Amino acid sequence: MKNTYFISVFMLSVAFLASCIKDDSNKVVPVETKTYKNLAAAPTVNATTGQPQAPTSKFTLFSLRTGEVIANTDSTTDKWDLGFRGTTIIVNGGAIRTGKGGVFLFTGLFDELKEVSTTAVFAVDESTTKLAIAPASGQSWYNYNALANVISPIPGRVLVVRTGDGKFAKVEILSYYKDAPATPDQTSVSRHYTFRYVVQADGSTKLSN
Repeated sequence: MKNTYFISVFMLSVAFLASCIKDDSNKVVPVETKTYKNLAAAPTVNATTGQPQAPTSKFTLFSLRTGEVIANTDSTTDKWDLGFRGTTIIVNGGAIRTGKGGVFLFTGLFDELKEVSTTAVFAVDESTTKLAIAPASGQSWYNYNALANVISPIPGRVLVVRTGDGKFAKVEILSYYKDAPATPDQTSVSRHYTFRYVVQADGSTKLSN
C-alpha cells in the first residue's frame, strides 16, 4: 500500500513537470522594437576630408535576427537578411542569393503594421541590376534632393522583410547620416544608416504584441 502511494505521488510529479515544460515551450515571446545606429554602408573614407567616397564593391551584411553585422565571407549563407552599400539595399533571396529572403514595401505607419498581410507579394533580387528594393529616388525608401545633395527617408515607407531563413520582420529607415542629424546637410557624413526594426522569431506573421 505504501509503495502504491509513493508511485502515485511520483507519477503525479512527473506529469506536473511535463505540463510545465510543455507550457514553457508554447509560451509566446513578445516582439521587441530595436534600433540600430550608424550602420556603415560599406563606405570608403577619404583620409584627408574624413568624408565617405564611392562605396566599395562589397555590401555591409546585416542580420535582423541577431542584430549584428555579418562577415562578407558568409555572403553565400542564410545568416544575413539585408545588405547595405550606399543607398542600395539588397535582400538575401532570389536567383542570385542563397537565402529565402524577400521584401514587400508597405505604405503606412511602422507601429500600425501589426501583421504581414496574406496578400503581400515579396520581391527578390533577380539580378544585380533588378533588385527587390529599387535603388532610385522616390521608388523605394528615400528621396534625393539634388539641390541640397541630401538623402531623406520617405515618411510612411516600411520594408516588410522575409529573412534569410524565412521568418518575418519590419524595418523603417530613420536616417542615412551618421548620428542621425535632424536636418542633414552637405557636411553631414553619409552612408551611415539608423533604422528601427522588429523581428518575429517564432516564424509567425505577427509583427506586434
